[in-house]
Amino acid sequence: MKALFIAIFLSSCVACAQEGWRDEHGHAIPDTDARKSIGGFGGWVLVTSDADWRAKWETPSNTVPRFTEAKNVSRGNRVFVLTFFVNPRLNSAGEANVTCDIDVTRPDGTTSIHQVDAVCFKGVLKIDPHYTYLSAPVMEFVGDPGDPAGEWLVRVTL
Repeated sequence: MKALFIAIFLSSCVACAQEGWRDEHGHAIPDTDARKSIGGFGGWVLVTSDADWRAKWETPSNTVPRFTEAKNVSRGNRVFVLTFFVNPRLNSAGEANVTCDIDVTRPDGTTSIHQVDAVCFKGVLKIDPHYTYLSAPVMEFVGDPGDPAGEWLVRVTL
């Protein structure tokens, strides 16, 4: 059976602050197609096959969750698209307002999902803005029998 492939691309991050992505030891992490920082604000799109992604995420802040990245997905298998952000710009009340545009393109170039200005996060950050936050939209995909095989492109603009 042919596999469905999901490609990740974070096209741009337009909010600005002072720091970008850091590893668990505080070292700067270079940009990738799926993880970018611009002006200190960072965005990361991760496709995982972990059905228990929520349990992995909802741990104490001193625990670094480890997700299995899904690159090839067979029909009938489930994947979850998670979008993370770090260091959003805060308004004078200390609130963040992060929106995102979400586009999913099928292998034939047609649009599967197109959503503009989805609310990724809105409100007061409960902990340090330099911590990693999970955005509100979490997408779940299953490769259905009629879905075209090939590279599916997931693009998120924060």
